[in-house]
Amino acid sequence: MLTLKDIKPGQRVRVIKIHGEGPVKRRIMTMGITRNTEILVRKAAPLGDPIEIQVRGYELSLRKADIDIIEVAWYEFTDSPGGESEQRKNHPF
Repeated sequence: MLTLKDIKPGQRVRVIKIHGEGPVKRRIMTMGITRNTEILVRKAAPLGDPIEIQVRGYELSLRKADIDIIEVAWYEFTDSPGGESEQRKNHPF
């Protein structure tokens, strides 16, 4: 299982599932991190905690303990023929 904790700065992923229960899961979902949401990992602190991500057009810093429950999948951007929005494709693990 690939989690957000495994992603390096500059990489984009898509949320598959948020594991866990209770207030931590609810807080993460309230911040806009929900299934099929695109996340860009912007940067990490020198010791790796916290990390800064971009989600739904804003930056957010999260502790590694919190992001370990966010399951993600790779995808890439490709231009559509009409120059419109990007299409998302899953990469095989």
